[in-house]
Amino acid sequence: MRRAGQLAIVLVLIAGLSACGQNQADPAGANAEPDKPASLFASAPKITIPEGAKLQVALIDGVSSEKSSPGDTFMASLIQPVVVNGATVLEKGTRVRGRVTDAKESGRVKGRASIRLMLTEVAHNGKNIAIATRPFVAVAENTKKRDAMIIGGGAGAGALIGGIAGGGKGAAVGAAVGAGGGTGTVLATRGKEIHYPPETKITFTLSQSVTL
Repeated sequence: MRRAGQLAIVLVLIAGLSACGQNQADPAGANAEPDKPASLFASAPKITIPEGAKLQVALIDGVSSEKSSPGDTFMASLIQPVVVNGATVLEKGTRVRGRVTDAKESGRVKGRASIRLMLTEVAHNGKNIAIATRPFVAVAENTKKRDAMIIGGGAGAGALIGGIAGGGKGAAVGAAVGAGGGTGTVLATRGKEIHYPPETKITFTLSQSVTL
């Protein structure tokens, strides 16, 4: 009987220890953090627009050889989306920023008006990304034909006036004076300038690849 009593006591103690172990394990299990789900917003993969890609834009700000100066900036927007490997990288209407790198008015005797433009930034996902393009260069029309007509017209008028005033010799003098007057008109009149108002369409070419 004594041995049976001791065995019963041992069994009670074992049962108690087992219950305590379960009670200590439960709080830990209850407070354990559940597995965190994978992020629902994985970052989009980077896409590179290669060198040589075309950016077709329409000016928002006008530029001209007469009023623009080197260093002036202008805004424009894409009129065609930029697509790489079948995926649209830049949507139509994306804003871009450019800079006037050179602007020259036409000369009074020689030198045609010219302007040089480049794109420097493109808006993407709320950020301005630096880009580099080949320069877009425009040169005004040659006015030599118009200048010759002005000089020739002045010489003819001078010859007519000189002939009336003094015969043959007067005609020769008058022609010289008239030619001088015509040249003076050219000196006082600038050649054609370059004016690109808003909505003017220009195509730029990337000189370096850009990763967005």
